[in-house]
Amino acid sequence: MGPTDEFERAARLRGYRRIAGIDEVGRGPLAGPVVAAAVILPVRSRLVGVNDSKQLSEREREQFYIAICEQAVGTGIGWADVAEIDQLNILEATRLAMRRALEQLVPPPDYVLIDAVSLPGISIPIRPIIKGDALSISIAAASIVAKVTRDRLMANYHDMFPEYGFLSHKGYGTAEHLERLAHHGPCSIHRRSFAPVRLAMSARKMGEVHLRGPALSEA
Repeated sequence: MGPTDEFERAARLRGYRRIAGIDEVGRGPLAGPVVAAAVILPVRSRLVGVNDSKQLSEREREQFYIAICEQAVGTGIGWADVAEIDQLNILEATRLAMRRALEQLVPPPDYVLIDAVSLPGISIPIRPIIKGDALSISIAAASIVAKVTRDRLMANYHDMFPEYGFLSHKGYGTAEHLERLAHHGPCSIHRRSFAPVRLAMSARKMGEVHLRGPALSEA
């Protein structure tokens, strides 16, 4: 059936008025940032067909992105970069991106629906929903905004590092990406705390040692 406004209506019955859905994209890739979006939709939203971004084509996401930005009471976007992911770990970096997205919302929300992640340190009420992007229209809208934003960022990174093919795989660990990673080694947007990237770095170092050969001892 797709996402509905059931959770939003339940919150309004409790007196809340600015209900934000929040979701992230990019926890799994080997490269690039994790991006979060927060969206407050109007009471009578006209977003027929909105769904979890993973269930939509690229063209559909782009169309809904425009409609969401036009209709939303407010949208906020935040992300955590590769250095923050490697320093904090991907879960904490995701939470950081979500907090930044909420901070960008104008007007600020008084209630938050979130896709399955707890978010400590936020003073407003939060309701985590398992598979929320498939159930809540606000979370689904946030997932679309986050996905389109991240895909556009990865397209920019493709222009900077065309040898990795980021335009096609968006940093995920596809066979193509792993092959290019093994051949070129990691670039500045690869997540060095992720095992496949570490393995590629180790293999490349071993190859360099092999090419140099053993060190010559002094006579």
